[in-house]
Amino acid sequence: MTSFLFGAAGFVLTMVALGLFVILQRPAEVDHMMVAQLLGTGGVAILLLLAAATETSPIVDVALMLALFAAFAAVAFVRNASDSESEIPKATSGG
Repeated sequence: MTSFLFGAAGFVLTMVALGLFVILQRPAEVDHMMVAQLLGTGGVAILLLLAAATETSPIVDVALMLALFAAFAAVAFVRNASDSESEIPKATSGG
C-alpha cells in the first residue's frame, strides 16, 4: 500500500508540474492566480498522500497550513482585482 501511495504522490506531482508549465505560458494575471491555486491544491494532495504513506502526523499540519495560505491568496487576489476595477473610470454617454 505504501508504494501505491508514493506512486500516487509522484503522479500528482507530475500532473502539477505539467499544469504549471501550461498555465505559465499565458500572460494574463488570472492565469498566475490559477498557478497559486494549482500549487496549493496539488501540494495539499501530495502532502496528504505522503503523510498516509509514512504515517507521520506533522505533514498533515503542513498540508492544512498550505490549504489555508492558498485560500488567503485567492481572497487577496479577488480583493485586489475588485479594487483595481473600481478605480477604472467609467465612460459616460453624454449628449
